[in-house]
Amino acid sequence: MIRALYTAASGMSAQQLNLDTIANNLANSSTSGFRQRQLQFQDMIYQNLVTPGAAQSQQTVSAGLQVGLGTKSAATEVIMTQGDLNNTGNTYDLAIQGNGFFQVSRPDGTIEYTRAGSFHLNNQGTIVTTDGDPIVPNITIPPNATSVTITQYGVVNATLPGQQNPSQLGQIQLATFANPEGLESVGANLFRATLSSGDPVLDVPGGTQGLGTLQQGYLENSNVDVVTQFVQMVLAQRAYESNSKVIRAADDMYSQVNNMAR
Repeated sequence: MIRALYTAASGMSAQQLNLDTIANNLANSSTSGFRQRQLQFQDMIYQNLVTPGAAQSQQTVSAGLQVGLGTKSAATEVIMTQGDLNNTGNTYDLAIQGNGFFQVSRPDGTIEYTRAGSFHLNNQGTIVTTDGDPIVPNITIPPNATSVTITQYGVVNATLPGQQNPSQLGQIQLATFANPEGLESVGANLFRATLSSGDPVLDVPGGTQGLGTLQQGYLENSNVDVVTQFVQMVLAQRAYESNSKVIRAADDMYSQVNNMAR
């Protein structure tokens, strides 16, 4: 009975973290470039009352007798499916159609990665994120540029006064990873490379590394399916409730055992 108390408590703890993950997904359902997470569970160590395959009465036990000791949260998997594209019409809004991440230079000099392509110009004409971090490689737009176009292959062109043909100002590069699910989320729509993700592989959009192409004037919506998240929330609630009932049942049985001594 005591074992049942701790086993059910582990289930309640795991479902609480599951609900926290679902809540974060729903909170970011309107966040551009957001990637939803899904909690993965593992069963915990087993108590072997009779080990499978053990010799007993000159025979080999075929099944054994094991009692599980609950569950635990193993990982929160990042779901890297494509989000829908939203037409904004803004010149510096970019969406990646396919695989890849934009590179962003942080104030400490590190490079981080994002799918959120809501870019702007700073006071020096450099293309930056909403937090003011420049993309890599840096691209600066002259203040007298009359129009700026970004091709699906990441070539940035601008029409300047006195010129009939657009001038090429730079080339946007994207990064890909052997295991993008292994990236670490650090907030502000940014990911950080880890040993699990592997080192970034750089290439131009639509290049030989299987990277996607760019869509100017579009933003990628969050890939959160709100309906699915509500279903998962109901399932988590029911699982939490079931474990709490196990605790109440075990407590009642334990009380009856204590009352037998009176």
